[in-house]
Amino acid sequence: MKLTKNINILTKKEFLSIFGNIFEKSDWIADEVFNLKPFKDSNDLVFKMMNVYEKTSNEQIKIILKLHPKLAVEKKLTFFSSNEQSNAKLNTCTNEELEEFKNLNLTYEKKFKFPFIIAVKGKNKKEILNNFRQRIKNDLQEEFNEAKLQVKKIALFRLNEVLNINYENI
Repeated sequence: MKLTKNINILTKKEFLSIFGNIFEKSDWIADEVFNLKPFKDSNDLVFKMMNVYEKTSNEQIKIILKLHPKLAVEKKLTFFSSNEQSNAKLNTCTNEELEEFKNLNLTYEKKFKFPFIIAVKGKNKKEILNNFRQRIKNDLQEEFNEAKLQVKKIALFRLNEVLNINYENI
């Protein structure tokens, strides 16, 4: 999905249809950012969107985390999540990999009360599983901070895709 016209002339409906899932199923962030128009440029939009996210309370962050899909096992995905998981080949798991993802997802969510979140762009199944195996050993605060950072990375990758700019190094 690429933006084809000036950000500032988008209607609220258009803006939300483009930016509403930058933060998984959390279109309230895009709604809040829409009200911060005009944007000097794409960088200004990104800055404002990240600023809204960074100023979000920990309680609201927990809600955002819980809106993310379980990797490799969840079938109902947003456009972005579907593409990201397919590109990481999570849709081609062997029975053994799928079973491990199911078990890790279950154990992780039981321990942390939110799903495992990782920016899968540029990663393969093996890297994701290795990361999963390591991070499941974290304590709650450490993992909350890591999940919050991963959500930000995912959002920046998505903004890069929509705006055709590079925000991979945060």
